Amino acid sequence: TAPEKLAARGHEAMSAEIKTFRAEARLLRALSYYHLMDLFGKAPFVTEDDPIGTYIPPQYERAELFAFVESELKAIESDLIDARQNEYARADKAVAWMILAKMYLNAEVYIGQAKYAECIDYCNRIIGSGFSLASDYQLNFLADNHDNEAGQNELIFQIVSDGVTTQNWGATTVIINGEVGSLEENYDDLGCEGWGGALRLRKEFANKFLDGSVPETDARNTMITENRPIDIVDIGDRDTGYIITKYKNITSDGKPGPDKSFVDTDFPLFRLGDVYLMYAEAVVRGGGGSMGEAVGYITALRTRANSTTITSGDLTLDFLIDERSRELYWEGHRRQDLIRFGLFTGGNYNWVWKGGSPNGIALPSHLNVYPIPCLLYTSPSPRDGET
Repeated sequence: TAPEKLAARGHEAMSAEIKTFRAEARLLRALSYYHLMDLFGKAPFVTEDDPIGTYIPPQYERAELFAFVESELKAIESDLIDARQNEYARADKAVAWMILAKMYLNAEVYIGQAKYAECIDYCNRIIGSGFSLASDYQLNFLADNHDNEAGQNELIFQIVSDGVTTQNWGATTVIINGEVGSLEENYDDLGCEGWGGALRLRKEFANKFLDGSVPETDARNTMITENRPIDIVDIGDRDTGYIITKYKNITSDGKPGPDKSFVDTDFPLFRLGDVYLMYAEAVVRGGGGSMGEAVGYITALRTRANSTTITSGDLTLDFLIDERSRELYWEGHRRQDLIRFGLFTGGNYNWVWKGGSPNGIALPSHLNVYPIPCLLYTSPSPRDGET
């Protein structure tokens, strides 16, 4: 769909719809390279300009991937549909802004440069484009989050799940079925068949809600603790460790999804609650912005959750890393957050079973990125020592 390709095929101009499709495809490619940059720190780099077939592409390091994703998202911005104006779960300008904001928040990790002012700029673009918090935190994680208040107002980009048309064992299917406890058998409460206590909580996370930082009324605390010890001594004992019920295959009016094996609940890849927290962190880290607005955004999140409010004196980095955990758990941000705060590797923060040890152990810094999977090929007929 490049203009020169269309012209060679007899099309004098690219239609507005094709231009939008092309921009969305480029955004999704940029998102993929963003994930590769974040998870692996490098990646083979291929674009539509490279040959098809047997081809060994160059390896891009983090700085090169950062530069590509940044320039690509800025180049396509004008061709993307305005924020909140596209079809549900399709990319728009706000998705591009969100990727850029997250890149800038983590820029010191990726490229060794602070870009908190840029993070604030793109957070402001999202906040100013008409998004708003759903009145109830739980609405973000229900089977009708595609069209309830959260889907209409708070969710920025979603991974769609549907119990009939997108059946798979990943995404929210594994989360919700994994929330069913071995003791509780809370299938009906979650609208699923359940997998008998596969997923349980480390005590360090549980204590984020139990250490007095938030009241018992905090709606984000969906833990089930009764008849369960907080400690997991044997990870094979599914009766130990607390369980949690954040996601449900239940609609906002209490009806289960059409299939109990495969859920209807969309995964909130990006949502406004994270934008509020990113803005506040970028302010605290010296990116400018308004401390008053930062406090206001965090207060809005905690007020919605029926929690306590804060003042500017409370808004510290130590507070924010814990508040991000309470607000965003099981939404796929924790590893990135801990790395940015210098807590993922090393020994400053050891959680149970970190490094495979019951009490947690310090880890070397190279584990901040994942190993790149590789395939070891052995010839079926080795000769002359070939393998």
